[in-house]
Amino acid sequence: MDKITKLFRSRYFLAGLAIILEFAQLLAVFILLYKYFLPITIMGWIFHISVLLYLLNRDEIPEFKLPWLIILFLLPVIGAFVFMLLSSNETSKKQFQRYEKASLELKPYQQQTEQIHWLREQDAEAFVQANYLYHAAAMPCQGAVSVVYYSLGEDFWSSLLADLRKAKRFILMEYFIVQEGQMWNAIHEILREKASRDVAVYFMYDDFGCMATLSEHYFEHLCEEGIHCIPSNKFTPVLSHIHNNRDHRKITVIDGAVGYTGGVNLADEYINAYEKHGHWKDTAVRLEGEAVRNLTMLFLAMWNTQSEQPMNCADYMETAAPKTSGKGIVIPFGDGPAPIYKDTIGKNVYLNMINGAKDYLYITTPYLICDHEILSALRLASQKGVDVRIITPHIPDKKTILLMTRSNYQVLLRDGVKIYEYTPGFIHAKNFVCDNKYAVCGTINLDYRSLVRHFECGAWMYDVDCIQEMKADFLETMHRSQQIRLDVAQLKGWKRLLAELMKVFSPLL
Repeated sequence: MDKITKLFRSRYFLAGLAIILEFAQLLAVFILLYKYFLPITIMGWIFHISVLLYLLNRDEIPEFKLPWLIILFLLPVIGAFVFMLLSSNETSKKQFQRYEKASLELKPYQQQTEQIHWLREQDAEAFVQANYLYHAAAMPCQGAVSVVYYSLGEDFWSSLLADLRKAKRFILMEYFIVQEGQMWNAIHEILREKASRDVAVYFMYDDFGCMATLSEHYFEHLCEEGIHCIPSNKFTPVLSHIHNNRDHRKITVIDGAVGYTGGVNLADEYINAYEKHGHWKDTAVRLEGEAVRNLTMLFLAMWNTQSEQPMNCADYMETAAPKTSGKGIVIPFGDGPAPIYKDTIGKNVYLNMINGAKDYLYITTPYLICDHEILSALRLASQKGVDVRIITPHIPDKKTILLMTRSNYQVLLRDGVKIYEYTPGFIHAKNFVCDNKYAVCGTINLDYRSLVRHFECGAWMYDVDCIQEMKADFLETMHRSQQIRLDVAQLKGWKRLLAELMKVFSPLL
């Protein structure tokens, strides 16, 4: 009974009920007009055919078009209205205008560095991948960066607390999920103490991501403590495609000198303070040096896109980064929906690594719900002789998502890709490691929402020392995982039918 009462009082339930009622009202009015007014019926069919032609010619992957074509076929005219209401992945015009203004202010700090010339001479393939990130994401090469890799959320948390305590000028934090508990309470205490000592503290969390974990006005509580706080993409219970664009990033910047990113959110399951889906395996990286500037730019652009009170970028960009002796190149980068981002950057970073792999490619991902292009690239890499291995969870956070993940096993296994499930629990890490030279650690999942709709981030790395640690961590994790064989990978009966049906509609989920 307590669970039912809690459900009825939750923001999820109230918001969902409001949207259902709004949709029902619009549907009732439409059906009434459509049934009794012949001119509206004719106009409805003209509209339906126009939407169909627009969808067929829209610059989108086939996986996006197919479920909408089915809806348009099953629900003539009504489906067209639903499509126009909910199909867009684009941000609002207001947000785009704010982002353009923020980008203009940040442009002087986005100039390419001399490291790109060194990279061109050092490794032509690495130069191509780095050059893409500069032109597509406006993120310059950064060299001589100290990188520390954390193979568990607990290690990340411990290091983060130590660095937060050392903050003297400012702290910038942006996370998808925040929940009160051991992890967040310790961080919150430091932020509150730093804000009282005139350290500028800016904190941003995704409103939808925190709908089940924080109260609707939690940000006001933080503001009262002197912490500048906003919920990004604040959720309103109305029918709108804007709800597609969540802020899935995880970023911390301290004094412009130290930065963090990775898969770890600020809730207790991420540090195994309690068992939610078995042992929670997650990863993160700590950056020190010039690469932190890229993370700072990502935070400033997002804050100024979301907030009514923009930050002065110069106050946070014109901070000298510490001189470090690390080797290699690191490029923290961002990704997000159109028109703010004109390319699917995260997807293309992954494709560049897959297509450029020569020896091996190791991937950890919580969701393996790839489109045809990524699946084909993985299969082709394996067919060329690249050792492609993927680790996914054995204990899921969402059972239906695990079913969709497993539905992709057979086609990959047939072409030699090795797949493992992390038997101790849930693996949330989003890592790519390739040929002892390249790696990505960040927030970008292998599913449509992450690759197209959400604001994401990651750190692309070339020839940095921690790549060997990431490789070793993958192999150690693999030995704690169950290898999936082709003879047991095929789903049967209703599971196969349900998985195939859900895969068709995965871009809409």
